[in-house]
Amino acid sequence: MSPSTLKAAQNSGDQTPELLTGAQAVVRTLELIGITDVFGLPGGAILPVYDPLMDTTKIRHILVRHEQGAGHAAEGYAASTGKVGVAIATSGPGATNLVTAIMDAHMDSVPLLAITGQVFSTLMGTDAFQEADIVGITMPITKHSFLVTDASEIPSTIAAAYHIASTGRPGPVLVDITKDAQQDTVPFNWPPKIDLPGYRPVTKAHGKQIQAAAQLMVEAKKPVLYVGGGVIRAEASAELLELAELSGAPVVTTLMARGAFPDSHAQHLGMPGMHGTVPAVLALQESDLIVALGARFDDRVTGKTALFAPHAKVIHVDVDPAEISKIRTADVPIVGDAKDVIVDLTAAYTLARRETTPDNEAWWAYLNGLREEFPLGYTEPTDGLLAPQHVIERIGALTGPEGVYAAGVGQHQMWAAQFIKYERPNSWLNSGGAGTMGYSVPAAMGAKVAEPDRVVWAIDGDGCFQMTNQELATCAINKIPIKVAIINNSSLGMVRQWQTLFYDGRYSNTDLNTGHDTIRVPDFVKLAEAYGCLGIRVTKADEVDAAIQLALETNDRPVVIDFVVSADAMVWPMVPQGVSNSYVQYARDHSPSFDEEA
Repeated sequence: MSPSTLKAAQNSGDQTPELLTGAQAVVRTLELIGITDVFGLPGGAILPVYDPLMDTTKIRHILVRHEQGAGHAAEGYAASTGKVGVAIATSGPGATNLVTAIMDAHMDSVPLLAITGQVFSTLMGTDAFQEADIVGITMPITKHSFLVTDASEIPSTIAAAYHIASTGRPGPVLVDITKDAQQDTVPFNWPPKIDLPGYRPVTKAHGKQIQAAAQLMVEAKKPVLYVGGGVIRAEASAELLELAELSGAPVVTTLMARGAFPDSHAQHLGMPGMHGTVPAVLALQESDLIVALGARFDDRVTGKTALFAPHAKVIHVDVDPAEISKIRTADVPIVGDAKDVIVDLTAAYTLARRETTPDNEAWWAYLNGLREEFPLGYTEPTDGLLAPQHVIERIGALTGPEGVYAAGVGQHQMWAAQFIKYERPNSWLNSGGAGTMGYSVPAAMGAKVAEPDRVVWAIDGDGCFQMTNQELATCAINKIPIKVAIINNSSLGMVRQWQTLFYDGRYSNTDLNTGHDTIRVPDFVKLAEAYGCLGIRVTKADEVDAAIQLALETNDRPVVIDFVVSADAMVWPMVPQGVSNSYVQYARDHSPSFDEEA
């Protein structure tokens, strides 16, 4: 934690510390570390904290309808701003309902502070009512999990948790506080002493590694800047732009990094991976140097790892040393914060270029040929229903790059990553590593709380939407006017796509009966109206723009648009799981033929 965050309200030597209950200390500590918004749901074991929450004028508490919603809302709040998101829940099922969001934050490096109540310390281990070992449960999916049984340790523990969540590689931290610790009265001492032996994130890279990386970059004939979500978490987009333009290397941005580099930039090839663009996928596959910046060589990017980019050397930059060489051995490993490392790498590259002139002309000729031959596109449905890609493209075009787009998981997530143009970081929110259905609506809610002046869209599937749509009640009552676009193909779309391609069209348990020519259970328009939202249904292409425009003009309540789309639409390009990225298909049964020596 930075000294500026903790210096407020420091007790002078001759002051008698104020006596506070542990619960009051929780609220006071949150105030002093700068928390202004929290999402939560009360219950018996956290009830003492909810009493002083009524008195604070510095923290807005938003009552969610399910604890998972609190966790995802805190994630959306964090991912759209870079701040720490805070979720509060009670013990037992309240705490375990946070687990999915905590795991999601862990996979995607989202700074999240989860505060849970725990049964009395004297009852722990007795299978008391609503007792769950949430510290043990979450230990593998947090940066750290704390159990507090002494009220005097509350300020230092919460301050330490905030520090851990927001520094190094961001991530979730859990603080579990017993009910007796919340109720006991102790002196409140501020600022607390934070002692975290062994926790020393490295942000500044070793100079020799930087020089070695710069030399490889100027010598490479086919370099690629492989940009991951770590660049967004490090707030390093401006620095990345400078390095990219200086080096002239092509840039690919992963699903988690969409917006880290402007889509409109001439050097941007798009998203790599299973559903990446053909130029981005083949650029990595045929490169001779991959400069990985805050990326972790996820299987959805690499395809079959043993066959990934067989001729490429690798420079791997990551703030988390555990990620480097975990999947692909790095020729030049660099541990450090992406922002600091890119600045140093830019300076070193400038010097190295004086001795060696980079030559990427043939490489760019090849890549531009791929861009021309394999542009991102889609086929209009033959069943007369809406093309989901068109719907999503129009949402992005009419809203613009200043909007925030939170997607659920599945086909609509991939289309939203492909067909909306992202020009700035923190504008694209999604569950990348965990693939959590139900993420979109609460994440959009959290983003709108954090960024009230931006338009915030939840782009959701009919399956995902039914997992967390109860948070529309939270949005309506708290005047959080998000826009929800349900891409309604009446099925679990991505699962259905795999069943079409790999299971001979045997659609086992993927029909949801929500869309065209079905019983429409639920009817999303009626559901929206029941939650106090504006509900709209769109079934024709000439209705799409008008519905989006109405949503953009409606800011007194949430808006839900039921876009009835074709169930036969598929996400292309696609690399089938378990094969080389060289087998990328830009349409069904169509793979590019390319010269491996290009």
